[in-house]
Amino acid sequence: MGFMIFKFHLALAAMILLPALQPVQAQTNPRDAYREQAVEILERVPLIDGHNDVPIQYRNRVDYKFDLLDFMNTTALTRMMHTDIPRLRRGRVGAQFWSVYVSPNIPEAESVQATLEQIDFVYRMIERYPEHFELALTADDVERVFAEGKIASMIGMEGGHSIGNSLAVLRQMYALGARYMTLTHSRTLDWADSATDTPRHDGLSGFGEEVIREMNRLGMLVDLSHVSAQTMRDALAITEAPVIFSHSSAMALNMHPRNVPDDVLHLTRENNGVVMVTFIPAFLHQPLHEHIAQRNARRAELEYLYTGQPDSVAVYLSRWEQENPPPVATLDHVADHIDHIRDLIGVDHIGIGGDYDGISLLPAGLEDVTTYPDLFAELLRRGYSEEDLEKIAGRNLLRVMREAEQTAHRLQQERGPSQMNIRDFESN
Repeated sequence: MGFMIFKFHLALAAMILLPALQPVQAQTNPRDAYREQAVEILERVPLIDGHNDVPIQYRNRVDYKFDLLDFMNTTALTRMMHTDIPRLRRGRVGAQFWSVYVSPNIPEAESVQATLEQIDFVYRMIERYPEHFELALTADDVERVFAEGKIASMIGMEGGHSIGNSLAVLRQMYALGARYMTLTHSRTLDWADSATDTPRHDGLSGFGEEVIREMNRLGMLVDLSHVSAQTMRDALAITEAPVIFSHSSAMALNMHPRNVPDDVLHLTRENNGVVMVTFIPAFLHQPLHEHIAQRNARRAELEYLYTGQPDSVAVYLSRWEQENPPPVATLDHVADHIDHIRDLIGVDHIGIGGDYDGISLLPAGLEDVTTYPDLFAELLRRGYSEEDLEKIAGRNLLRVMREAEQTAHRLQQERGPSQMNIRDFESN
């Protein structure tokens, strides 16, 4: 009996200890099973990202000098960039809109010069790395360059301040290769309201409407990221070509003013446009958006309580941050925004606009440009078809580009360049 009791206790101990004695199994991410399939999709269809800020990074870090920063490796920097050529290749990027962004806070005449310098950087980048990049001006160019194994490089102007209130400058920017213009950045202009500034026009002014008409005639895509909701609605009422949102997400999931309201999503479907879902954490995750608002409120309170005492403000704000860690946005939140847009208006109106190197914080799982296949793997896991993902990757944007090109061809047969200027509208 004693031996049997001993064996029973030994068996019981083994049952208890068995899990601890088993070799530790590495936890696998459920989307890993879909990653190879995602890569295969991105190798046959160009992944077109709507917004990357490498040009302004080169301006701010090394004054545009490639000799000081080789784009073949930006990982050794103290503040590592999100983008370089090897990582673009690993991320299967097939085409990129390089943002030629300049600060909206400098005088507009200086903005024009600064934008030209940004465009010059893109040209020099292509010239320096010709085995990897080629300028693309049309949808056909994108497909040809991608088929040749290079990254089709396009230019997007981020903010209408870059044209200095001049349609002549707009036309010359197009001649230099700019294929979209974001109507505003963070500042309301003389002709269009921004999403993040005080409105002055209830959307677009009369001159703003003329800007849209001239962009249509040229074949330049109207980009409605950064503009107020009413500016979105006004532009969609005026445009004769499909629009894009180069880097925005869905307001229904996060009430950030940079996102797109549901009624505008419906208008975008009617317009046959595309919302290129962005990776900006504060636009993705409502709790994080609220946390940032609370932090800003706490900082304002401390600056009032400790006027002229910046060290005290810093100490107390740091204490608040330690006690209130920010919520974390993830790759799953990006997929949630894609789900919402698909469910509301269909998969034909979705693209990708990461905003890499335009922001300091990125969602967990999307830390740099190598991670696009992970997002597409997650969409496969959620039940998206390969055809759906081909559309999201690039076919939707190529459709928009072709329709804009066709509209421009028609309009150029009907009318010449606009002779209007902003002063004509100010006098009315």
